[in-house]
Amino acid sequence: MEKIKMKTPIVEMDGDEMTRILWKIIKDELICPYIDLKSEYYDLGLANRNATNDQVTIDSANANKKYGVAVKCATITPNAARMTEYDLKEMWKSPNGTIRAILDGTVFRAPITVKGIEPYVRTWKKPITIARHAYGDVYKNVEIDVPGPGKAELVFTGEDGEELRETVFDFKGPGVLQGMHNIDKSIASFARSCFNYALDTKQDLWFATKDTISKKYDHTFKDIFQEIFDAEYKERFEKAGIVYFYTLIDDAVARVMKSEGGFIWACKNYDGDVMSDMISSAFGSLAMMTSVLVSPDGKYEYEAAHGTVQRHYYKYLKGEETSTNSVATIFAWTGALRKRGELDDIPELMRFSDRLEKAVIATIESGKMTKDLALITSLPDVTVLNSEDFIKAVRATYEML
Repeated sequence: MEKIKMKTPIVEMDGDEMTRILWKIIKDELICPYIDLKSEYYDLGLANRNATNDQVTIDSANANKKYGVAVKCATITPNAARMTEYDLKEMWKSPNGTIRAILDGTVFRAPITVKGIEPYVRTWKKPITIARHAYGDVYKNVEIDVPGPGKAELVFTGEDGEELRETVFDFKGPGVLQGMHNIDKSIASFARSCFNYALDTKQDLWFATKDTISKKYDHTFKDIFQEIFDAEYKERFEKAGIVYFYTLIDDAVARVMKSEGGFIWACKNYDGDVMSDMISSAFGSLAMMTSVLVSPDGKYEYEAAHGTVQRHYYKYLKGEETSTNSVATIFAWTGALRKRGELDDIPELMRFSDRLEKAVIATIESGKMTKDLALITSLPDVTVLNSEDFIKAVRATYEML
């Protein structure tokens, strides 16, 4: 069978540990036998990030801006233990955070649903997509351990020298203090990415903050969303038959728990971090969660929502068998290839991605799965496969479709 030809490369960002092992097997078994793959390769493994002073991460993000579509393997964000393990020059930043900042992107995460892995919330019948703002707030905070009594103030000094000052708290004893920020430009980019993604996927969009308490910070998010929606998207949403609405975060949580799903839930940075894990766990597994970073000007970076599966990697290095779930990583590849096919008008590339995803789901629903899914499935008499054999089983299913 002749391989599918590509016109434009995708940016390929390799990663770390067990997901790096799976990455190669997926390419060898599921991608390269069927596609004449054109990719611009960047090694984002921690050792190479250290060797290049993290320049490779910046270069990969700029390549994503150039070519429009990227696929990324899970990567290590180092802590103190990793500093020693990898003999790092410094504690390099999260590659995801660097890429998000360069693309000014929003992260959309949605569960992959299969029969036999039922959501823990009985009303959920369709996937819920979390749209997470990926800039600022607590992730770029400044903190102080307050040693004792004193006055804490919030001060802004303008370029013209004008000063704004608010008392935060009069401390009577030791405590802790935090300052955080966001910028209108990033909030506007977040809003446009959410509105565009809702139109692309034809799903309703919810947005939630706590503006009743945070009357300036959170209210700014609410106002910017509404202004952009009214000026640029209201008529397009009506034409598409979808809805945008704002509600308080606590009300949104209550509504989500009683809903059928099938919508996008836009959240500020911390809310999106927490709620995406809640959604993925309630739907079954973080390894069954897609993740795509979308910039407001239409650049896409697909990845798995989970980490590098460190524990399995150490077992792998000892020669022990692992049963690591590769579904989200496979779907990162199919997402990127489908988008490349869409942008380059290559329908056979889009059909390949659809078929491969159907093969993954059909394999699991036939009772062949990795150990993590076998522990939570309602299917009887399942077969637990190791990491490589599951991918090979997907290939066998693909050949039969």
